[in-house]
Amino acid sequence: MTATREPLLNVPAVVVVTLAILGGIHAVRVYGLARDADVELLLRFAFIPARYEPSLLPYGTFPGGTPAQVWTFVTYALLHADIMHLGFNAIWLLAFGTPVARRFGPARFLAFLAATAAVGAFVHLASHVGQLVPMIGASAAVSGAMAAAMRFAFQRGGPIGLRRVDDAAYRIPAIPLRAALSDVRILAFLAVWFGINLLFGLGTVSIAGNDQPVAWQAHVGGFVAGLVLFGLFDPVHEPAAAGPDR
Repeated sequence: MTATREPLLNVPAVVVVTLAILGGIHAVRVYGLARDADVELLLRFAFIPARYEPSLLPYGTFPGGTPAQVWTFVTYALLHADIMHLGFNAIWLLAFGTPVARRFGPARFLAFLAATAAVGAFVHLASHVGQLVPMIGASAAVSGAMAAAMRFAFQRGGPIGLRRVDDAAYRIPAIPLRAALSDVRILAFLAVWFGINLLFGLGTVSIAGNDQPVAWQAHVGGFVAGLVLFGLFDPVHEPAAAGPDR
């Protein structure tokens, strides 16, 4: 069967809805909430390492109480510092979330984003014990989507590098992680990605319009989670034979 050229804006509905939700939440915060109400929202739904610090319990609890200690592992990803922060994550989610959503389907895709966001929050917690500064943003989940796309999109017959793509390109069985890590293109992608996050960690670069420190540890946690957890969410179970591209 001859593959047809893929429309430029053929984005899965689940990605469009996710972007709309992120944009809608940010618009409500900017235009619909007073400052005090927005601070209350952040305290309830942002990820704050100090929320898990037992030594602070005698001085009171954060809004949301114990349940917020669970839901903020995910809900922080729905909030963004400013339009530049939101736009940066939206662009990369559009680019890398699209192939992952096509492969996983809506339910698996959303569960995958939640899982990688949660791992990113856990890594941030481990590296910022007791910190009062809230962490927000979908970057850990977006990093997970980048890693998941890398697991199948670069290989022979995958959607990257083909001028004409059909649904079969998103159903190519993924090669094992060890074999994927021997692909020069994937290694180059990893080098660039980790290099950028190293610069974030050193404070050499920052996200335009956002003066807050970049939670690069959460990015790394989400990315590694995407690599490792990919197989648990991938609906294409037939193993592909490892070998060089031809």
